[in-house]
Amino acid sequence: MTRKLKKGYFVSGHFVAEGSELDLELKRELKGGDAPSRTELKHESTELQKLGTELLGLGGEALGHLALPDKLHEALAEAKRITNFEGKRRQMQFVGKLMRQLDPPELERVRAALAEQHSGSASQTLELHLAEQWRDRLVGKEDAFGTWIIQYPTTDGQQLRALIRQARKDALPSKAGATPRHGKAYRELFQIVREQMTRIPDNDDTPTHVRPASLT
Repeated sequence: MTRKLKKGYFVSGHFVAEGSELDLELKRELKGGDAPSRTELKHESTELQKLGTELLGLGGEALGHLALPDKLHEALAEAKRITNFEGKRRQMQFVGKLMRQLDPPELERVRAALAEQHSGSASQTLELHLAEQWRDRLVGKEDAFGTWIIQYPTTDGQQLRALIRQARKDALPSKAGATPRHGKAYRELFQIVREQMTRIPDNDDTPTHVRPASLT
């Protein structure tokens, strides 16, 4: 069976396979050392402009803690004010240019602040999802009320029962085949559930075995 030849070239009588360490080293020498290529520079520019766009979502206080240059702060503030699509696109290109002037420690602070914001957003989304699950379980399952009270004993049980009954009544279709509707009680039930799940308990009113986010 014929052996497939590796792609490469010869240098001073020695074969250099494409992609090998020697090949990469020779190519770096031809480029004049470790200077980044045009592709690498374009990738870096795109990544920094994306970071600049994400900075628009940071609140004023969080942005202030980054201690960014005044010129970049002003450019970001201007970008928030611009509503015209083309105008905002040009402004964000300018923001990207300013981002390239930041030193590595400043860029690291930016990335860390954005990562923290994304983490907080994900946590809030999870809390909302769990609250929705609990609300629907309370409305749909008879045994859910007892489980809830065990885990959240500070809940006003009388109010909770009343909202559950009303939410179930509201959800009854007016005629066969009609889509169940959700009224005011359904929305208020969600608010109570969410408030209890995010409430910071006192040391004396929550059993140590309670798992606040559990649905089991």
